[in-house]
Amino acid sequence: MTTPTQVQPTTRPTTRPSPDRAKQPTPTLTFLGAAGTVTGSRFLVGRPEPLLLVDAGLYQGPSDLRRRNWEPLPLDASRLAAVVLTHAHLDHCGYLPRLVRDGFRGPVVCTPQTADLAEIVLRDSAHLQEEDAEYANRAGWSRHDPALPLYDTADAEASIRLFSPVDYRWPVPLGDGVEVTLHPAGHILGSAVVDLHVDGRHVAFSGDLGRPGHPLLRPPGPPPTAGTLVLESTYGDRSHPAAGPALLAGAVRRTIGRGGSVLIPAFAVDRTELVLLELARLTEEGRIPRVPVYVDSPMALRALDVYRRSLREGSIQFDEGAAALLTLDDVLDLHRVSDVAGSQELNSPTYPSIVVSASGMATGGRVVHHLKHQLDDSRNCVVLAGYQAEGTRGRQLLDGAGHLKMHGRYVQVRADIVQVPYFSVHADSDDLVAWVASAEEPPRTVYVVHGEADASRVLARRLEDELGICAVVPGLGERVRLD
Repeated sequence: MTTPTQVQPTTRPTTRPSPDRAKQPTPTLTFLGAAGTVTGSRFLVGRPEPLLLVDAGLYQGPSDLRRRNWEPLPLDASRLAAVVLTHAHLDHCGYLPRLVRDGFRGPVVCTPQTADLAEIVLRDSAHLQEEDAEYANRAGWSRHDPALPLYDTADAEASIRLFSPVDYRWPVPLGDGVEVTLHPAGHILGSAVVDLHVDGRHVAFSGDLGRPGHPLLRPPGPPPTAGTLVLESTYGDRSHPAAGPALLAGAVRRTIGRGGSVLIPAFAVDRTELVLLELARLTEEGRIPRVPVYVDSPMALRALDVYRRSLREGSIQFDEGAAALLTLDDVLDLHRVSDVAGSQELNSPTYPSIVVSASGMATGGRVVHHLKHQLDDSRNCVVLAGYQAEGTRGRQLLDGAGHLKMHGRYVQVRADIVQVPYFSVHADSDDLVAWVASAEEPPRTVYVVHGEADASRVLARRLEDELGICAVVPGLGERVRLD
């Protein structure tokens, strides 16, 4: 659980500029991440000196992107007044311990649920980085000598102590002329749209937006009234297919029938919950056999506990279907795997089973070890349950790779690879356009971020053609004025 709020909310507006403040330079926005790519969300607001950071995410995917995590930010972290997190996914909060290592000591403003989940995510991230560095040094496959983690457990714990959770819709002052309010985003538990006032200017950040039909959470409301909107575009160039449970059910039945096992790489936060809900529904309907289902991710298990606790506490974020999370153990032959020995036993299952393990794009974690042992067996099946970013192992499998490199060695891909796209909890292109259109007053400018280049360009073009809004795909490091 998180500590009490450090930043006190207020119900009174605090953003009307004083005469002295009106003479200050125009606030600026700098895109330090998620520009031209779908990870690494980091948006710097300044005057123009650094003021606060919206999201502090890790780059994931190809090595050239991951190397950016090691590049120093063009700012003095100790001068930042605050960090505001939209949600707890690693590509939005995972850089925070590095920021703390570099001197940041301000409050980290987020919802209580984001604080609870990010605490889990950051501890796991630090542990995995320490573990991967130790393994690389022991096995000798890293090009660095010695291999080092980006940050360690001490850095993660220091960042967790800075969390300042605030409820939705409570205006929070962050210093002279700065105020932030968080609104539900419907993406994962605790996810938020950031509504920021700086010296009388108004900018909103979508974070990652949820779909109208999220199985667990209510959809987001209209955007805040803001002159500037920073909008995600993960699915900016496509529409989600209609739900097709037959795809997953068929993959499970075929695999179990030939004596194989199903491996589902799944994000530990939210995606694991959705996968388990769908497996429970298919089991109840008799569409798949009841076989052992292993959740092999300590982080996913802790996140599931957070979801269940929030559900029992009556969180307003949940939709009606979320109640099924409380009865999973009654429907599924569900096994929680926390220890390393138990995980190692799942590398080569001796009987048909389903293993749900992180990470969702197979970029690291226990699922990589499972893939290394299971991919070359044609009886097995790997189910890709959602978006796979360019350069990730999941994307390589989706694109039909015949070999996959893990821990310095290649493994032949003989297992069946099945994509089940309807698990995504990102708004698609139509959803995003409709969300912007629902604003009481349309933004003057939309900056389209957090998407691969084509997806961002397509969404920007749609916003201009259909809504008449100036929509721009910013470049990495680009700075603009918040007029």
